[in-house]
Amino acid sequence: MKKLFLFFLLIITVSSFDSPQEDAYAVGEWFKFRIHYGIVNAGYATLEVKDATINNKKTFHVVGKGYTTGMSRFFFKVDDLYESYIDKETRNPYQFVRKIDEGGYTKNQEGFFNQSSNRVVVKDYKHKTEKTLYIPKNTQDILSTFYYLRNHPNIDKLKIGEAVAIDMFFDDETTKFKLKFMGRENITTKFGIVPAMIFRPLVQSGRVFKEQESLTVWISDDDNKLPLRIKASLAVGSIKADIDAYKGLKTPFKTK
Repeated sequence: MKKLFLFFLLIITVSSFDSPQEDAYAVGEWFKFRIHYGIVNAGYATLEVKDATINNKKTFHVVGKGYTTGMSRFFFKVDDLYESYIDKETRNPYQFVRKIDEGGYTKNQEGFFNQSSNRVVVKDYKHKTEKTLYIPKNTQDILSTFYYLRNHPNIDKLKIGEAVAIDMFFDDETTKFKLKFMGRENITTKFGIVPAMIFRPLVQSGRVFKEQESLTVWISDDDNKLPLRIKASLAVGSIKADIDAYKGLKTPFKTK
């Protein structure tokens, strides 16, 4: 449960890809996931898109929150906050915020991107440190990756078994995520039956997840490219997350 919101973010950030086109989202979009650990309702995760100006540049201000509820909160309190400021023209991040409290394990960091010099300055307010790190061109942070990739509708052209990779900066390093397209199916949600694309991220085994291909994610097969369902086998137990509420979508949410 310690990594429940990080788990949620890692999955949604690798859900679509290819050449950018018209935005799949807009200011005002908000959605919520209900997260289950086994049969227990462990908590919720939300994502919201706002407006902001950074260094005289118009940006999308994306805010992600994750938190435990009920008895889960009594046994293990989680309050996580992730933010990203994304350039509306380039879709690259200017700044990220990471403030987490997971059972007493805390982090309080901000990152400042200089995309022209391929550098990011990370300020750690808990440890009072600052470091400058190299990043590849067009590197995204964990939140901006999701929104950057949602603008790439050519995922519809992937063949079953094909995989892609993307650079994402997290925890003071750039990680290359690989994602494999598994096919399509209709899934039942609280909003009805929804056409979905199925993906399987390749993850490191032995630490959190049961095996390299223990994660599966279902993405709406429409212009929104919303995550609908997430399943994972963990080293101990399993996690399932389902979309629970949404508003402000740019295009109508398709159900059968």
